[in-house]
Amino acid sequence: MIRPLARGIGARLGLVLLAASLAGCRTAGGPPTIAPILLFNGAGSSPGDVDAMETVLRKERLDYSKADSSQLNRLSEAEIQAFRLLIVPGGNFVKLGKGLTPGATARIRNAIQGGSSYLGICAGAFLAGNSPYNGLNLTAGARFNFYSDEARGIRKEPVAIRTAAGETIEVYWEDGPELTGWGSVVARYPDGTPAVVEGTVGSGWVVLSGVHPEAPESWRRGMPFQTPVDASNAYAAKLIRSALKRESLAH
Repeated sequence: MIRPLARGIGARLGLVLLAASLAGCRTAGGPPTIAPILLFNGAGSSPGDVDAMETVLRKERLDYSKADSSQLNRLSEAEIQAFRLLIVPGGNFVKLGKGLTPGATARIRNAIQGGSSYLGICAGAFLAGNSPYNGLNLTAGARFNFYSDEARGIRKEPVAIRTAAGETIEVYWEDGPELTGWGSVVARYPDGTPAVVEGTVGSGWVVLSGVHPEAPESWRRGMPFQTPVDASNAYAAKLIRSALKRESLAH
């Protein structure tokens, strides 16, 4: 026999579980909620970099949704264009491309050419180029190589980029591209090659970064950074707002 109190608790628990179940049915695998920004968190994206981007977005009070590979694969061109900005973070650009269908990359490209914006960080910048792994080719055929320190066996390090406005910013770099061959140069690596570029694609606006200004303090552990992480993160926010508002940075 269930005592009245236990029955009440059980009934309330059942309602909570039912509500959670119904909510899960409505949202699991469904289309992302429309917001100004769509942050990709699918196959090939780094969970740590997705978290880092979310931290910057929340700090800047920018509204966003997230989409995994299966969700992005199902979005129509019009649904992609409903978001003002698509952010593709760092990770593995081979897996990024292979996780998307050719139809999805075509729809993304068309949505950006039609007026949406794109921000690609590291792997997201590789994906934006003419990558052989189902790249977006937002770059008129330009394909990006790794920054020169990769050939020296360096996989991650502090890098002092120099902006076209004359500012030096120390940022985290890990297996990122140098962006020769497309767009206007916003910032350069120490060897003079482009680290951040921007440009129009049809009616759309694209910002690409080979470095990780959004990287949190924890990523810097054991590395000889000389400047605080806040300056780097502020630059990440600047890139996001430039892409979102289609505002050109100094170049």
